[in-house]
Amino acid sequence: MDRTEELAEGAGPFTTKLTWRNADGGIAVWESRAVRKLGALTVRAEEDAEAVRHPADRESLRRLARLNTVAAVAFTTGGTLFALGAAFALTSSSPTAGVSIYFAGGLFFNTGGYASLLQAINAPRRRGGSDTLEPVPWRWWSYEPMRIDWVGTFLLFAGTLVFGVNLLDSFLQGLTSQQTNRLVWAPDVVGCVLFLISGQLALAEVNHGRVRLRVHDLGWWIVAVNQLGSVLFMVSALADFTVPGTGNPVSAEVGSWGTLTGAVCFAVGGVLQAFEHP
Repeated sequence: MDRTEELAEGAGPFTTKLTWRNADGGIAVWESRAVRKLGALTVRAEEDAEAVRHPADRESLRRLARLNTVAAVAFTTGGTLFALGAAFALTSSSPTAGVSIYFAGGLFFNTGGYASLLQAINAPRRRGGSDTLEPVPWRWWSYEPMRIDWVGTFLLFAGTLVFGVNLLDSFLQGLTSQQTNRLVWAPDVVGCVLFLISGQLALAEVNHGRVRLRVHDLGWWIVAVNQLGSVLFMVSALADFTVPGTGNPVSAEVGSWGTLTGAVCFAVGGVLQAFEHP
């Protein structure tokens, strides 16, 4: 590899990994998820040498660690509450109580989604051809559609907000089948679609655009478990469609079990995320 050459990997228009030879002759590697989660890129003194992390400044590392903790706790709590709500729906005849538990869990999902977006927004950046990371000023919002981490976490956060609409509308009583499908079911499906797209982008980010198993990579496990949870949420949403002729869902039991198992996946993903930090 020439000293000025950069090898880029990624998915579609997104770059998820850059490899280049630095001024000292070593091989440096920048990875989108590693910088956002661990606040570091890696450098090998020689091609066959052990990789050494080059961390960002201390303030950036503290910032990423705090946001990671908030997201991990929020998704663990939100997933647990959703699982409890689904268990309540399977064993109780009072739908309102279960919806209240879901709504509380949804607030934690909102928090976790926004904390994940803030991690992408405020992650340190590589400047020019250097093998160091520089801090960025704190921001509550940005628009960076050419970054896979920003798009993925933005869609995740948007999905949690749409779920909030679904959960609020679930408190409404006396709805017709058409009203239930429009006000409750449709936002649920839209939220699930956003979760699935976000999860697919996260898989592309961690795998650099390829399809493969990375069983020794904690980040891969977190993404895979969360994506499984998104699939189960979609199964639940499809089963909750209200049949106009009967006024009943396609399968209330399948819907509750899909929510229960999907929520457990997100809770497990939240616990695993607590260990992926600078």
